[in-house]
Amino acid sequence: MVKKLYNKKSKEELVNNLNYESFKRITCSFYNYTPIENPEVLRDNIYSYFESLNIFGRVYIASEGINAQISVPDYKWKEFKEGVKGLKSLINVPIKKAVSDGISFYKLVVKIKKEIVAYGLSDNTYDMNKVGQYLKPEEFNKAIEQGDTAVIDMRNFYENEVGRFKNAEIPLVEKSKELLPEVRRMLNGREDHQVLLYCTGGIRCEKASAFLINSGISNVKQLQGGIIQYAHDIRRKDIESKFIGKNFVFDARLGERITDDVIANCHICGSPSDAHRDCNNDACHILFIQCNQCEKKFDGCCSTKCKEFASLPISKQKELRKDPKRIIKRRYFRSPKI
Repeated sequence: MVKKLYNKKSKEELVNNLNYESFKRITCSFYNYTPIENPEVLRDNIYSYFESLNIFGRVYIASEGINAQISVPDYKWKEFKEGVKGLKSLINVPIKKAVSDGISFYKLVVKIKKEIVAYGLSDNTYDMNKVGQYLKPEEFNKAIEQGDTAVIDMRNFYENEVGRFKNAEIPLVEKSKELLPEVRRMLNGREDHQVLLYCTGGIRCEKASAFLINSGISNVKQLQGGIIQYAHDIRRKDIESKFIGKNFVFDARLGERITDDVIANCHICGSPSDAHRDCNNDACHILFIQCNQCEKKFDGCCSTKCKEFASLPISKQKELRKDPKRIIKRRYFRSPKI
């Protein structure tokens, strides 16, 4: 009998099982740019191993490497770390624990992708053997204050809306494939300046730095381990945080508090808030920022129209969702800056 290598349970059943767990979970992430000859085989091996440890999360595998954000049962943590060492593609790969705890994933998904970071670059536009210099928190903080320096946020607009480094330059794009061309345009005329890149965990800056170096930017550096490692290190070493606000994360937590600063505003009423929410209307699910007052007023929805739709009987909602005009195709609340 062939063992199943994908989840067959419903979301309701998975969430219910998660709520009844008697142990805690550790959310962590890791990545590695390394040539993978047979992504399909590695995919199946990773799924089988992680499933045996009751690990949830999201893992992307491509011929260029692996990218993972996962939730590990605390009593399986040591076994997981030892087992990872036995995987050739993950030898000596740093595993970063999340900055804050919380329910992050409810199932395991392991997928084959064309890229582990979807920039859509041609192979001749970057060389992963030539990436930006890694900087530790102390070095990054010092470099930020230097002259002729550009600090570039390599994340999406909805991520840096709730948290970013002071004086960071924000590429105003909505799609990942638009990001690198826009950053290169922003740096026109500053090819000899110091360029500092940062992202959530480092993976996006790796490829971005390789692209910028290949395009003629001579002095590219990147925050080692990203915002996640930065947050751990500044707390452990009692270093001033140059990052303010929250670090957006791509799981059910939707964010990790780095400092007490609230730099965003509710997309509904404009009051200070940095709480991302998923619209409660199943025909919408736009990601947006909403304060507690508006959450109560709109029942967790992004608009009066969505609130009214979500209040209909489920059978009526299902019937109306058959009409394409009723489905909101946008994934994110549109930033007024774009």
